[in-house]
Amino acid sequence: MAAGIGKRMQPLTYEIPKPLVSVNGVKMIDTVLGALRKNGITEIYVVVGYLKDKFYEWAGEQRDVILIENPYYDTCNNISSLYAAREYLGDCMILDGDQIIYNSDILSPEFKLSGYNAVWCDGETDEWLMKVENGVVKSCSRNGGNKGWQLYSISRWTVEDGKMLKRQLEEEFERGNDQIYWDDVVMFCHFDDYKLGIHKMKSSDIREVDDIEELAEIDAGYKSYLK
Repeated sequence: MAAGIGKRMQPLTYEIPKPLVSVNGVKMIDTVLGALRKNGITEIYVVVGYLKDKFYEWAGEQRDVILIENPYYDTCNNISSLYAAREYLGDCMILDGDQIIYNSDILSPEFKLSGYNAVWCDGETDEWLMKVENGVVKSCSRNGGNKGWQLYSISRWTVEDGKMLKRQLEEEFERGNDQIYWDDVVMFCHFDDYKLGIHKMKSSDIREVDDIEELAEIDAGYKSYLK
């Protein structure tokens, strides 16, 4: 998923899409692809929209990347990106291209239940937080909380669940519910239709960079962008 405008990374993203931003010399999306390849995953689709020409330049250097264009990226939320890629759902992994993967093991293709990568959160967080019992997700709070499993933007889907997700994406998007995250479809709109598990990981395995300030924390070369 790499179609977004990356507003919180402006002005840097005026000229380069966020997934193609280099952090300490390596593009964010390249850390994702590198980890996928280490796990033997070589069928890779990247949904693009904003500054898509930059991705075509980048993809010319890749041997296993197919680009999918999202024509709705500038008017809809990211449900539109998965809608654009809906024909490829099933026995798949869905993840954002604008994160940094430090541990390739978190992208292992082995799984039984569909579900998200998650990190245990003991203290307070305002991120999406799941309650899990016996390995099964029982609920999710979009307002955060404490003592739960924080949801990350890496998920795996069985063939059956992928087909169901495709139908539900079409249902929601085509009736005009296009300002939601695609994850809303699963976690809130149709939660009871799924039996979701989690893929446990540590917070040190991954870094989601939300804004310029966070970027400058891990790469001092971007401090000049700070106000």
